[in-house]
Amino acid sequence: MRHRLIIGVVTLIALATAATARADMRLAYVDIQRALNDSHNGKTAKAAFRGHLDHVQAQLVGEQAEVQRLKDEIEKKGPLMEPDQRQNLENDYAKKLRDFQDDYKASSDELQEKDKEMTGAIVRDLATVVRQIGEKNGYTMVLEKGSLLWAAPSIDITDQVIRAYDAMNVKPGSLGGAAAGRPGQGGGGQFSSGGPPPNAAPPPAEPSGGDEGRSTISK
Repeated sequence: MRHRLIIGVVTLIALATAATARADMRLAYVDIQRALNDSHNGKTAKAAFRGHLDHVQAQLVGEQAEVQRLKDEIEKKGPLMEPDQRQNLENDYAKKLRDFQDDYKASSDELQEKDKEMTGAIVRDLATVVRQIGEKNGYTMVLEKGSLLWAAPSIDITDQVIRAYDAMNVKPGSLGGAAAGRPGQGGGGQFSSGGPPPNAAPPPAEPSGGDEGRSTISK
């Protein structure tokens, strides 16, 4: 009986200690993607990225149109051409198709890298701001919204983080701190005179980063 009483007392003490720990714990969460989209630096970076993306797509659309023009010319006029003339046209088409595919792949890779660079600089800043707010307000832990199944809106500090970051008026990436943490189709073979030319690939879409939950300036 005495042994059971001791176990009961220890259990009650443990439960009381756990309840006290939970009462002292302060939790919050932040939506990094929204902070990235709505902060001043994020909006500026997104506009710059969009302008660069539009420029790249316009250039690729022009290259694609020239490839398509040569393809149509081969299909319509090729059978009526002299063999040497047809071969020259096919060679010109094959070269411009390869150039387009190479530019498409290089542009897609460059856009992905630019997105990663611009996003990373701002996310590192936001991580620093979150840490400062967490320390100042005595939070035990600040979580990222993307990692939560559910949380009460009352502990969302995203707006506070955005206001604090904007008030600093700093250059992206200047705060440092710890970070939170498609390519184009380059395929397509050479044209063979025994069949129709392959279709040119479409210009690259806005890069998505390929990772659900990863913050990106292109979202």
